[in-house]
Amino acid sequence: MERMEDDKPKKKLTFYLFYCVSTAVIGSLQFGYNTGVINAPEQKLRSFFQNVSMERTGEPFSPGANTMVWSFAVAIFSVGGMLGSFSVGVLVTKFGRRKSMLLANVLAVLGGGFMGLSALCGSYEMIIIGRLIIGVFCGLCTGLTPMYVGEISPTAVRGAFGTLHQLGVVIGILVAQIFGLEFLLGSDTLWPLLLALTILPAILQSILLPFCPESPRYLLIVLNQEEEARKALVRLRGCEDVSDDIQEMKEEGIKMAREKKVSILELFRSPNYRQPIIIAIVLQLSQQLSGINAVFYYSTSIFATAGVSQPIYATIGAGVVNTVFTVVSLFLVERAGRRTLHLIGLAGMAIFAVVMTIALSLGQTTPSLSYLAIVAVFGFVASFEMGPGPIPWFIVAELFSQGPRPAAMAVSGLSNWTANFVVGLGFPKLAELCGPYVFIIFVIFLILFFIFTFLKVPETRGRTFDDIAQGFASSAGKPSVEPEAVVAGLTEGKDPAPMSPTDKVPMVNLS
Repeated sequence: MERMEDDKPKKKLTFYLFYCVSTAVIGSLQFGYNTGVINAPEQKLRSFFQNVSMERTGEPFSPGANTMVWSFAVAIFSVGGMLGSFSVGVLVTKFGRRKSMLLANVLAVLGGGFMGLSALCGSYEMIIIGRLIIGVFCGLCTGLTPMYVGEISPTAVRGAFGTLHQLGVVIGILVAQIFGLEFLLGSDTLWPLLLALTILPAILQSILLPFCPESPRYLLIVLNQEEEARKALVRLRGCEDVSDDIQEMKEEGIKMAREKKVSILELFRSPNYRQPIIIAIVLQLSQQLSGINAVFYYSTSIFATAGVSQPIYATIGAGVVNTVFTVVSLFLVERAGRRTLHLIGLAGMAIFAVVMTIALSLGQTTPSLSYLAIVAVFGFVASFEMGPGPIPWFIVAELFSQGPRPAAMAVSGLSNWTANFVVGLGFPKLAELCGPYVFIIFVIFLILFFIFTFLKVPETRGRTFDDIAQGFASSAGKPSVEPEAVVAGLTEGKDPAPMSPTDKVPMVNLS
């Protein structure tokens, strides 16, 4: 089956499509905000823990106990993220994409409420419970947003719109850094409001979502509501002729009907799914084990060493770089391709990590090298947002057809959150043992991920979901059935004939 997209007039991008994508990306902003919001008020929260202990027992926490409570409040967010990401598949299959996002916002309001009222109630346990609930919410967002955006976007711009998830994340982090400043909401009295602020975007998204359609793919393939899917596509595409989209989804649905239900275990057992799920997991690991969190952990001390009087503003500057280069990747992803940008990002991060190691290790004897470390931090962050930041989130939705996609999103999301949790727990001790040379560990990881991406990750730019799935099936040694033959067989009331090994199948280069 040959693709004829290039021979047909390109359909315009409608305001309604931008509205729907932007509404969904509010969930990404929430993820970023709640990831970054806990850092600024650290000392305020530690003081709050001490005050609560004094009121209850008459004695403050020991330094070790205070650190333990603080670490638990931070780490529980990742535990919630694991639970949420693992629940995506079940939720979207039962309720659909749009309703699942609406239900998830209930958790945002609940978690934000717990944290916002913690000071009033004199309970640090409410912060921990709130962080857990918010973690579950963010875990759901990391699966729901890329899935919904990928399914409503035209094939030609699916990568660019998929990058908007990461853009929402970095904007959320930047907003959290700005609002966390002492003279805004990072003060001794206003930090509960800073933590509770996540309620507002949840309410906003809940107001906007009812005007968005359900995913046309879900309507047609899962619910078999072709007319509703057609209406949604007409509004999203801005034209009456959506026959190509409908036909593509029908072909995907027919192939799904011929397969048994795909469970998480089946992703690893089936030769058709094993390679894409391994790719999805490794790409998620490449994001978290790249060292990006380590750089943000070190950035304040790096800027302080360089003589910056207000390191927090330099850290916000790194957040601005983060945001700018996410926008750059948005424009490049459909031109350069996913695989190419990911390779460029991994290579750039490895180079800047080496520069950072040299600058930090020699900085005490040669103070001027500290400024080189600042350049390395900005370059490292920029490289991350070119590839490893945005691409692992949305390429997972591209690697799988409608059937296995929810399970695949759940597994990949769980992999990301688990790696996030491990890095969060293990990095402080590694940094203590290795000092500035800790980044050499990440250089090794980055090189390994570069080699894996070069050898195993296919380019998905401009390809339909079905085309990509057929490529993996072919590489697994299992011939795929031509959709036209299936449609013809069903139309004539006959069982579609299996495809012979000599028939031509669209191939995807997996090397």
